[in-house]
Order: sequence, then C-alpha cells, then structure tokens
Amino acid sequence: MKAPEFLTEDAAALSVALISMLAKRESVVPEELLAAMSYSLLAGGKRVRPALLLESYRACGGTDIERVMPAALAIECIHTYSLIHDDLPCMDDDDLRRGNPTCHKHFDEATAILAADALQALAFELVAAMDVEAELRCSLLHRLALASGCQGMVGGQVLDMQAEHNAASGKQMELLQVERIHLHKTGALLHWCCEAGAKLAGADGKVLDACSRYGKSVGLLFQIADDILDVTASSEELGKSAGKDAEQNKATYVSILGLQRSRELADEMRDMALDACLPLAAQGEQLKSLAHYILGRGL
Repeated sequence: MKAPEFLTEDAAALSVALISMLAKRESVVPEELLAAMSYSLLAGGKRVRPALLLESYRACGGTDIERVMPAALAIECIHTYSLIHDDLPCMDDDDLRRGNPTCHKHFDEATAILAADALQALAFELVAAMDVEAELRCSLLHRLALASGCQGMVGGQVLDMQAEHNAASGKQMELLQVERIHLHKTGALLHWCCEAGAKLAGADGKVLDACSRYGKSVGLLFQIADDILDVTASSEELGKSAGKDAEQNKATYVSILGLQRSRELADEMRDMALDACLPLAAQGEQLKSLAHYILGRGL
C-alpha cells in the first residue's frame, strides 16, 4: 500500500532537520561516534513516530512546525537508539536494518552501544531545549521518560525476552501477555507521540482525549501489522531479516492467534483508531489515512 503523501513530506522535512541537528554537533562530538549516530539516524524508514506527532499537532490546530520539530527529532532519536540495541547479538542478533548492515556490523558492538546511548541522551536534550512553556516542557520530558524507560519500551523489551525464554521452555503464552508486552514495547512511544503533538498544540478535553485514544489504538495496530509482515513479507520488502519472530520464539499476535485472526484484530484496532478521530472532525483526516496505511502494511 502506498504511503500517504503527508507521510513522505514529513519524512523529508524530518531528514533535513536531522542533518542540520547533527551538523551543529560536529565540533563537539567525537568523529567516530557522530558517524555511527548519523549512520543509523539517517538510514531512512517511514518515520511514522515523528509523523504521528506532527500530524496530531496539526489535527489539534497547531501551525508552527519549526517550534515542535525538536520533539519529532527526539522521538526519532529514541526509536533509532532502540533499534541499534535490538539488533545487537545479545538481543535479537540481526545483521540487516532498513536494507543496510546494522550499526554494530558497519562499525563494531562497542561503538554501536555508545551511539545508541548518545541518541537516547540527545532526545532528552532536544526536548529540554524546546521553546515552549516550562510546565509543558517538563511534562513532555516526564512522559517521554515513562514511555521509553522501565515502565514503557525498555520494560516491554524485558517482558519480550522473558517470553522468548518461557516459549523455549515450553510454556504457553496468552493473548493478554502479548498485549502487555506490546503496549509497553511499541505502544508507549506511539502513544507519547500523539499526546505530545496534541499538548504542543494546546489541546485539552475531548480533543486531547481523542489523540490519546488514537495513539493507544494505533500502537497495537502497528505491532499487529508488524507481526503479520514478519511472516508474509520478504527480507527485501522489510529491510530487515524476515521470519525472525518464529525463529526466536517471539511472543507475537500471529503465534498466539494465527494469521487470519491477527488480521481481524488489526481491522478492529484500525476501526478504534478511526472512531477516536471523530472529535477531530476534518482535521483528523490525515490521522485516519495513517491508520489505513498502517493496516495496509500487514495485508
């Protein structure tokens, strides 16, 4: 399914901003470290997370994209750091990411780990320096820490690793456990993007709640589609090694529900995301199209 035009436009704008942001640090960051950070950060991808933030901002009436771009850069830094760590031999042990050798393959493991660490810290630096009210800035930082840390993405990764160990030991995984993993590992950051975009636009009440509900639904939709793609798409199409979930006994929607029921559940999550957009009226059309696109990836 072809990506919505705005997603391509947001990705292009983000790439320009990323290049500029990295260039400003050339004189203060060790050359090899900056090279590794840039290698992974500029490797492409759909940039769905920053697009979610920017489109939620627009859907809530925001117009000053330059003002909120640091938050979009920050979430891409967090996401990229997580990918570098995911690909390490001690984690998912992958050689391919976005069609290129993974960071630890192109450089080495130590450099890759440090590049990921630097990107994580850089994300918080970017949000902390935003030209927004102090109370809002603190709120964004606090919620980003929750979404990316032990109560969010990192906690979800640990649950995922535990599930692999349990599966290897012959223990059955239940659907609620899979949902718990992915609400943390994938959903927390996507949810942050939608809420952050809305808050940066000054949204509250029903409009903020709409973006929050949309983010939760899209978070699960994205993961279900990803699980489906792992068994239906080729490595060339994915830009990473296909079939790794089954190979590593991953707790996925497909492994628990099967392919057909997973697709039905993805439909349900898409419909919940669309329903969440109703209070946004015409301003929510881009978010609706993004939900359709995310679902289409897994068909």
